[in-house]
Amino acid sequence: MAVIPKRTKYRKNHKLRYEGVSRGNTELHFGSYGLMAMEGAWITQQQIEAARVAMTRYMKRGGKVWINIFPHTATTSIPLETRMGKGKGEPDKWVAVVKKNKIMFEVDQVDEATAREALRLASHKLPIKCKFVKKESGEANEK
Repeated sequence: MAVIPKRTKYRKNHKLRYEGVSRGNTELHFGSYGLMAMEGAWITQQQIEAARVAMTRYMKRGGKVWINIFPHTATTSIPLETRMGKGKGEPDKWVAVVKKNKIMFEVDQVDEATAREALRLASHKLPIKCKFVKKESGEANEK
């Protein structure tokens, strides 16, 4: 299942930086447990899908999963042995720009042990270090 933007004509993005700390989405909003990025990177659509499949298979399609990252940015590549000039190149793959402390996945309606293992399996599919986070009891009572 390819996860790409609906409108992709005539757009070739600049390379977005992933250094620094995420400005938004650093707290759990939907689920009780989440997977937080501990470093910045480009996450490809294939890696996002592999992590999603690993989580849902472990939870046996139970519980609820939210994916908070989307691959908006196209990375381009020029064919090998091409001379200089002739433009930027065709879109090669789609990536999501993830900065440090961003919550990438959220899980709810499962117990903590299941969520911890499902998110651990998902983190193995991603090219960055990740951390399991859970909602504090004070925040759970507010919502």
